[in-house]
Amino acid sequence: MGRRGPAPKPTALRVLHGDRKDRVNTDEPRPDEGDLTPPAWLSEAAVEVWDTLADELTVKGVLTPWDVEAYANWCDAVARRREAAEHVAAEGAVVKHPVFNKNGEQTGVRMGKNAWLLALDAADAQVQRYGARFGLTPSDRAQLKIGGQDNRAGAERLLS
Repeated sequence: MGRRGPAPKPTALRVLHGDRKDRVNTDEPRPDEGDLTPPAWLSEAAVEVWDTLADELTVKGVLTPWDVEAYANWCDAVARRREAAEHVAAEGAVVKHPVFNKNGEQTGVRMGKNAWLLALDAADAQVQRYGARFGLTPSDRAQLKIGGQDNRAGAERLLS
């Protein structure tokens, strides 16, 4: 059985938040800097998603060589979600399904949920889960602090 409770706060955040020194893991492994390229298994659509944010996430220190697989999974989920959403938009959420008898002959149709909704829901859950790890939603970003940036302009814009 896994650990209970919320995920531990990353060491970098503990330092930024001024946590007690005994709660800061000074021996935490750190990935080397390296070239971050999308894995070969990513589809063209997922590579397009990769290209939209990878450079910026790398500069911010959020995406490292150790995070490639998780980020690739997020990109793949975004691409699958987009495809599923296109099908649902074109076909509708409720579609006609054929009804067959025991002999395999079609005897009619029934209305039912579009199977693409299942794919959409599954991909959406993955997008949310993996996206949170990279601070890709407003609420997740609100919990992150990255040193060396001047975020006052953005904060002032929100308060005005």
